[in-house]
Amino acid sequence: MNHKEETKTVEDLIIYKQYIELIYYTENILMKYPKCERFALASTIKNATYEGMRCVINAFKEYNRDQKLSNLNHLDTTLKMIKVMIRVSYKKRYINAKNYTAWGKKLANLGNLLGGWMKSCLKQ
Repeated sequence: MNHKEETKTVEDLIIYKQYIELIYYTENILMKYPKCERFALASTIKNATYEGMRCVINAFKEYNRDQKLSNLNHLDTTLKMIKVMIRVSYKKRYINAKNYTAWGKKLANLGNLLGGWMKSCLKQ
């Protein structure tokens, strides 16, 4: 059975499952932010996280290779922006070192999965 037959829905993708975990983690961490940041940095991080999930879903549904790669590149940019924002959060002491490390690992893992997906698109 080839890869196309195994993945019937977007929910079957490993990157989708990992991204859902990132969303849950992000939602929990953002609750700890000070009230003054809930409508600023925290809101921006939350929106970027959901934008990334939109990219995963769009890339999965796209049949045109160039459009799929465009969605995946947008996801890559979004992940990098989230990394910047969590670094700012750490520097402002909204999150502790443990949260910063755990969040970073989740993003790095997603980046690795994304890189693999992009390489598979280029081989087609």
